[in-house]
Amino acid sequence: MDTEWFSNWQHVFKLDPDKEISDEALDQLCMSGTDAIIIGGSSGVTFENTVDLLARVRRYSVDCALEVSTMDGAVPGFDGYFVPFVLNTKEADWLMLKQLEGLQEYGHFVPWEMTSASGYIVLNEDSTAAKVSGANAKLSAQEVLPYVWMADRLLRLPVVYIEYSGMYGDMSLLARVASELQQAHLFYGGGIDHAEKAANAAKHAKTVVVGNIVYNDLTAALATVEAVKQVKQSQKA
Repeated sequence: MDTEWFSNWQHVFKLDPDKEISDEALDQLCMSGTDAIIIGGSSGVTFENTVDLLARVRRYSVDCALEVSTMDGAVPGFDGYFVPFVLNTKEADWLMLKQLEGLQEYGHFVPWEMTSASGYIVLNEDSTAAKVSGANAKLSAQEVLPYVWMADRLLRLPVVYIEYSGMYGDMSLLARVASELQQAHLFYGGGIDHAEKAANAAKHAKTVVVGNIVYNDLTAALATVEAVKQVKQSQKA
């Protein structure tokens, strides 16, 4: 991986170390043609279950990144690391203080060349992510845009992540966000439970993240890979 280690990702699967997944299912995911596996979750993430899942994914050549949501789950050996900043939180802990706490303890060990800040805008108020982070998720399109501008143009974060976490989001809003970004890489996650939804999200987001459906309908999850790749190929034509 180079310094733009995630720049070519079009589709990724996000796996929660606190959830069970069989070896057979993991094999199909890692061999599906997805660009990467992101390991991370909003609750129940420990050093032990993160190490275990990393070791299982490491049997494959697919890129594997860690979303560092807790210091308990900070594990070396990944290809890359995302440090999430919840931009629309009401609590300073999730905007900056937890990250500073982590740097105070582990800052000298951070592989900076493969570590990127990820500016989350959480938009499903019923999600665990919103509840844990204290996010103000009831935002109109006009209220979302200032967060996008702040992340992209003032803070110049490398990633803006539109997160609906379990609910399929507003694709017109996603399109508007994409049109406003000048330099940040746009991730979308939430409610991707079949190929058509993945394809629609891929029209606007540079990277589509598929998570929960992996545990509920593996066949549907696998179909999202080709759906995203076809959209991206047509955009190049």
